[in-house]
Amino acid sequence: MRTNVVLLTLALGLPAAAAPPTSRMEQVLDAAIAGERALAGQLEEYRPIVETYIQTVKPDATLGTVPVRDNYFIARLELTPGPAPKPSKKAPKKALSLLEDFHSAVFKPEDFGRMLILDRGAFGREAYAFDFLRAEFLGDVRTYVFDVTPRPGKQLSSYRPGRFTGRIWIEDQGNRIVRYNGIYASELSANFHFDSWRMNLAEGLWLPAYVYTEEADKASKQLQLTHKGQIRVWGYRLPGRDTDDEFTKVVIDAPETKDRSEAPGHVSPVESARAWEAEAEDNVIRRLERSGLLAPQGKLDAVLETVVTNLEITSELDIQPPVRCRVLLTTPLESFTVGHTIVLSRGLIDVLPDEASLAMVLAHELGHVVSGHELDTRFAFTDRVLVGDRDAMQQFEFQRDPAEEAQADSKAVALLQRSPYKDKLASAGLFLKALDTRSTTLRALIRPHFGNQLYRMAPIVQAAPALDLASLQQTSALPLGGRVKVDPWTAHVELMPAARVTLLSVREKMPFQVTPLMPYLARFGTASKEPAPATDVSRK
Repeated sequence: MRTNVVLLTLALGLPAAAAPPTSRMEQVLDAAIAGERALAGQLEEYRPIVETYIQTVKPDATLGTVPVRDNYFIARLELTPGPAPKPSKKAPKKALSLLEDFHSAVFKPEDFGRMLILDRGAFGREAYAFDFLRAEFLGDVRTYVFDVTPRPGKQLSSYRPGRFTGRIWIEDQGNRIVRYNGIYASELSANFHFDSWRMNLAEGLWLPAYVYTEEADKASKQLQLTHKGQIRVWGYRLPGRDTDDEFTKVVIDAPETKDRSEAPGHVSPVESARAWEAEAEDNVIRRLERSGLLAPQGKLDAVLETVVTNLEITSELDIQPPVRCRVLLTTPLESFTVGHTIVLSRGLIDVLPDEASLAMVLAHELGHVVSGHELDTRFAFTDRVLVGDRDAMQQFEFQRDPAEEAQADSKAVALLQRSPYKDKLASAGLFLKALDTRSTTLRALIRPHFGNQLYRMAPIVQAAPALDLASLQQTSALPLGGRVKVDPWTAHVELMPAARVTLLSVREKMPFQVTPLMPYLARFGTASKEPAPATDVSRK
C-alpha cells in the first residue's frame, strides 16, 4: 500500500517531503465519495431518459457471436427510495416507462438502473477498500485509477443485492468519478458486469451517459459471451422546457410570412387544408421533442434533407410545404412520416452501411409524401398533445396500411432509378436481405413503436447480389452506435467521425450488434482533441 501512496504523490506533482502522503489520497477519495452520494439528488432533479437494449448471443465459429434474442426498455429515470435500516413495506418507485417494458423473467430494469450510481447510499471507505493503481488519461481528462473491493465481514442488507467490486476512475480537478468498471457481486440476484461512463455536461457536473454490459458462460472454459447490452442516458436539460421568456419577446412578422393566397384576404380551401394538416404536424413534432424522444433540429437533419433534395431534383418534384427531416433518438430501427416531416431513428442511421442505403429509406418515406398519405388531423386539436409522456406516446401511431406501403415502395423505386444513387443500390439491397435474416431473432430492434416495420422493396432486393455474411468484401449493415453521437445534456445529435478502420476478420463486422461504448472524455467548455464530425454518412 505504501508503494501506491508514493506513486499517487508523484502523480499529483507533490514534493516528496509533503505532509502525510495519505492525506492527498484521502482528499481525492472523500471528494469522490461525497460527489457520488450527491449524484442521486441531481438525477432526481433532471429525470433524464434511460434507454436499455440487451442482446442474447451465442457463439458462432465464423462470426464470433450472433444475436439470438433481444430486449428493450426506455423510461424516464425515477430513483427508488434510498436504503433504510429496516426493510420498508412501501413499494419502491418504478421508472416511468415511455414505450415498452422488458417482458422478461431474466432482465429487470432496476438491475440496469443500479449501474448509473455506485452502490447508492453505501459507497464509502467504511464498506470498501481502495487501492491506487496509476494516473491515466481518458480522452482529454486526466484521472486517478483505483481498484475497489468490499471490506470483509460486511453483511448485505435486504435492500441491496450486492456490493460493487471493480475499478474507478476519478478526474483530477473536481475529483468526480467519471468511469467505473466491475460487478455487483451477489448470490441473491442476477449478476451483470458493466462499464459505466459519465460526461462533463456543465461546469463541474459529471453525469451518467453510457453503460456497456456483457456476460459470459461461467461454465465454459473458454470465453463464450451470453449477453451484450447498451444503456444510454440523455435529456438532462431539454430545449424548450423553460419557455417563460417567450412571453417577453416582441416578434414583428416580415411581409413574406403573410398569407400568399392569390386573392388578398382570402384563404383557399386547399390552403386551409394544408394549414390544418401543418398544425397537426407541428403539434406532434413539438410533443415528441418535448418528451425527449426527438432530437432538436440540427446539422444531421440538414444532411438527411440534402439526400431528400437529391431525390426531388432528379425527379423534378416541387413539394410544398417543403419536406423536413428529423432524428428519433431511440435504438429500434424505424422510419415514418408525420405530414411532410420524415423521421428516422438513431439506431437505423447507425446501422445503414452507406448513403445509397440512406437514400433508399428516405425515398420510401418520400413516397408516402408524394402519394398524398395524410397525417391524422385530430392532432391539430391541442388537447390531444397536452397529456403526459406515456399517454402521448401511446396515441402517436403513424402506421400505414399495406396498400399505402406498397404504393410508397413503388414510388421509392421510381425515385431511386432517376437519382444519383441508381448505380449504388446493391448495398441497399444487401441491407434489406441482412435485415430479413434477423427479423425473427432481433424482434425488439426491428419492431417499430410509431410507424410500420421496415419494408421489403422487391426490385431493390432482387437486384442485389447474394448475401454472404462471411465475406469481408460485403458490408450489409453496421454495428449499433457507430455513426450518431447524442449530447446527453440537450439531446442534440451529430455525425461522428467516419470510420477508417480496416477490418481484420469477419468477426469485426458485427451487423446490427451491440458493441462496447468508449466515449472520448473532455471537460465542459474546452476544445476537445477529438476529430471533427463527419460531413457525410458514407462509410470510408
